[in-house]
Amino acid sequence: MAEAIGQRLEQYTIKRPQEVLIVTAEIDGEEDQIAIFKGFSSSLMRPTAFDPDVPVLPAEAKIIKIDRVASPYNPDSPRYLQQGLTWEIMQQLLADVGV
Repeated sequence: MAEAIGQRLEQYTIKRPQEVLIVTAEIDGEEDQIAIFKGFSSSLMRPTAFDPDVPVLPAEAKIIKIDRVASPYNPDSPRYLQQGLTWEIMQQLLADVGV
């Protein structure tokens, strides 16, 4: 079974600790933004479960866009590396780092 999207993105940020991924996704019919950094995910719009085994980005989520931001992430003044990436483009970046 393939790794879940969220797990793959978390693995990417472990291999690229100088980056933060800001994922905009549709979850249960509602838009959410999720920050992923150094292997951890946290919703920027909803409560995040304390249990790390509960995925913040569920398998059924629809990715709208992904922004690559330089670390440290400052929401008031983000330093974008790339904006508006599709899941298809992000998959190539994941492959480039072996995830």
